[in-house]
Amino acid sequence: MCAIHQPNLFPRLSTLAKLFAADRWIVLDDVQFARRDYQHRARLAALDDPSRQQWLTLPTHLPNGRPTVINQALLVEPCRSRRTVSLLVRQYYGRSRYWPVVREVLDVVLDRFENTDRVADLARTSTVALLTALGWSGEVLESSAIPTRQGRSERLADLAVATGSTHYLCGTGGLRYLDHQPFAAHGITVLPFRTPAGTGDRLWQLARWVSSLWGLSEIGPSELATRLAVEREGHLVGIPTPGGR
Repeated sequence: MCAIHQPNLFPRLSTLAKLFAADRWIVLDDVQFARRDYQHRARLAALDDPSRQQWLTLPTHLPNGRPTVINQALLVEPCRSRRTVSLLVRQYYGRSRYWPVVREVLDVVLDRFENTDRVADLARTSTVALLTALGWSGEVLESSAIPTRQGRSERLADLAVATGSTHYLCGTGGLRYLDHQPFAAHGITVLPFRTPAGTGDRLWQLARWVSSLWGLSEIGPSELATRLAVEREGHLVGIPTPGGR
């Protein structure tokens, strides 16, 4: 089962939950970079009052202007951005009882600043660090390394086919435009992925708005992993397992 998603900086819980549910994440890094999206910024929410929020943004240079693809976007001021990431994450979550785990995630990202000036590298690193903290051990691939057709749905279907995926997890945004036919032509099942936003649970109420760093800091890696595993299992109901079990 694959999920295909652009690299996001410290992604929202709704995004992280979809990736956690997948066996592989195909990083969609060769589509146009979008300013005012989550590719280079994350919304931090305070522990004591989640309604108090602040954007953590990596100032980004697009070498080719608006047509610049994600994996070509560059940091404007790497050293300043590194300091900002370190200071803001510590400011918002340094008092959490789970800070040691959050700090490990942060340190992985800060170390990556030493070896890259590409925004996509940092965003991908932040996501993988969060998934690793939750015990996810899936595969990560890059769309830019896989030949595909140009159509939006055709591209996604080709990525699923090329990676040997039998199911494609599609979020609510993608479902609005997705053409299922290119997937059906190869026997690939499209599984809608939705988080339980309307349950009254504060964790999921914030899932589509704030960075997963808030959830990790609020309930810790063990409980968060358990909650995401429940969502994964809920989306797998009715899917045959190997051996017919």
